[in-house]
Amino acid sequence: MITFKTSAAPDVMMLENLAEYLLGIIGKHLGERGVITHDELPAAIKKLEQAVVVDKKEREEHDGHFHEGEEGHEPHEIPIGLAQRAYPFLDMLRLAQKANTDILWGV
Repeated sequence: MITFKTSAAPDVMMLENLAEYLLGIIGKHLGERGVITHDELPAAIKKLEQAVVVDKKEREEHDGHFHEGEEGHEPHEIPIGLAQRAYPFLDMLRLAQKANTDILWGV
């Protein structure tokens, strides 16, 4: 588990693989410790919002390819999208930006 901290929002905890993925989207590396500085927040927010838009578009296009109830096809669940998985982290980024503070992990 990785815990992200900022004075502007409650802690956000997530599994390491999700943290690595989200940090990769915003151009950061998941090290033992790290920081997203307040100067990096506008670009990080923009990159993550763009990734969510792309993911939603791809999911909408894929929606027609689920074969629920068709003969010969097993029903399966639609996986959770990036918007749902990234929301707490994105919210933290936005709150930290408003408060002009950094986000830390591994401390």
